Amino acid sequence: MRVSDSRGSAPWPERDEPPHGPPRERPGPARHRLRGRLAPRDPFHPLAWARADLPMWARRHRWFLVVFGLGALLRLVTALGYRPALWFPDSYTYVVTAMRPRPDLVRPAGYSMFLRLLEAFHSFALVVTVQHMLGLLVGVMLYVTVLRRGGPRWAAVLACVPVLLDAYQIELEHLLVSDSLFTFLVVGAVCLAMRRPLTPRSAAALGLVLAAATLTRTVGLPLIAVFALLLLAYGVRRASGAMRPGRAVARLTVPFLVAALLPVAGYAGWFYATYQRVGLVGSNGVFLYARTMSFADCSVMKPPADLAVLCDSRPPASRPASQEYIWNAQSPLVRLPGITFTEETDALAGRFASLAIRSQPLDYLGSTLAELGRSFTPGRPVYPDAETYGYYEFPATVPPPPGRHPAVVGKEFAQRYERGSLTVRISEPFAGAMRAYQDVARLPGTLLLAILLVPPAAWAVRALPARVSRRARTTRAAYAGPEPASRPSQNRRAQDRPSSGRASPRYAPGSWGIAWVTAWALLLVPPATAQFDYRYVLPAVPLACLAAALSVRGLHRRT
Repeated sequence: MRVSDSRGSAPWPERDEPPHGPPRERPGPARHRLRGRLAPRDPFHPLAWARADLPMWARRHRWFLVVFGLGALLRLVTALGYRPALWFPDSYTYVVTAMRPRPDLVRPAGYSMFLRLLEAFHSFALVVTVQHMLGLLVGVMLYVTVLRRGGPRWAAVLACVPVLLDAYQIELEHLLVSDSLFTFLVVGAVCLAMRRPLTPRSAAALGLVLAAATLTRTVGLPLIAVFALLLLAYGVRRASGAMRPGRAVARLTVPFLVAALLPVAGYAGWFYATYQRVGLVGSNGVFLYARTMSFADCSVMKPPADLAVLCDSRPPASRPASQEYIWNAQSPLVRLPGITFTEETDALAGRFASLAIRSQPLDYLGSTLAELGRSFTPGRPVYPDAETYGYYEFPATVPPPPGRHPAVVGKEFAQRYERGSLTVRISEPFAGAMRAYQDVARLPGTLLLAILLVPPAAWAVRALPARVSRRARTTRAAYAGPEPASRPSQNRRAQDRPSSGRASPRYAPGSWGIAWVTAWALLLVPPATAQFDYRYVLPAVPLACLAAALSVRGLHRRT
């Protein structure tokens, strides 16, 4: 029996009761979680946190908040200076697919479906605003991932600077192209793959993100194989005695492959139902043909008569850029009957490209490396032509209307999407400020190469002391002879103790390897299959910075 004091406060226990009341069954962890979810929450708790902890949190992350705030301000100035958005030749094709859902022969429909989701607002200004927000979120993901993986805060801040402050990155986000969405998806996949421990649910989520990236840009398709190998290695390494390695690997790779390949297979089925062709696009052979025309020599290839019509008699040094063999009316491929991307034309172009690569493998390798080298040039030379290069610069005058027939048709669909004029309105002084900023704020190609070399250099710095330490131990053991038998336990402890010069597993290449390999894949695939383009480089930059930031963890202590 319990009694209360005269003020009606908490009851006092009787003599035969324990001080805290009768014993009760302690709820398990699941019951604790359920009770916590059902318990009423204090509506003023966020306000109390803001008053108590927000100043300390802001001081801890002040440098990132400064960089993030500058990035947001620059994007706001861009939105005020160029309204509603900036256009690229590919933009009209994306809009046509969004307004008339149907697989395109040249580009997958992922970005078009992104436009379709926002079509109800009838505003391309909203589309580029969302793209700017995705760019800011990429910076947040990089910063959080570096800190979660134990990287130094200064490296986390530096990793965010290119994606948040690079003027060309901001301009690309203001263009109606798929690269901003693709960058967000790929960086999200890499950051998700770095979360530990990986579970079947997170592996399935990783597969869905990569499937979305593949359906946004086909360069994401090789990344599915890269991440599958990552999960394979992770499953083998995490296998314990209670679980066989095969089961541990299947536990992660099966959900990943199912989640990654089912959406891709579904889109391939839609593409086949539309065109009766297997694939995600119908232009692989055409683009590879254009790629090989930078070195293909028909006197060496000796093609049959049906392929000889695609030859160019000019020497490779006198030929135009690769893309001219796809879009220029004087191209041998474009002069063939019918449209360029018919099944017969694409197959013919693919056969020519395959013969060129087989006949001149060294020329193909050298040409690919030369195109890759354009990513690391000190300056920013005009390439592939002045028209394409101009789309990556903030314009000083209103761009002219589209001239190509597909773009003219796309303009009609874009006007239906916007329900208004598509003419770009340039407002000063905001536009002038961004043009002046673009002249100085960009990531040079040589600096990108240096960032990509930081992870292997840091790994080599850690590996060298380990090798020297092992050599020194071997030398001492050779001169000292056998250990005395009186201290066997100490000898065993010395053998089991890791070397002071050996790199910790936390600093092994596996911690930054997935970001580093993904960055190189994004840089290498376009020059190998199509041609170099400046906008193809930008999605690799945040991943290169992420790998560099993770590779320097604890480096100053070890050196």
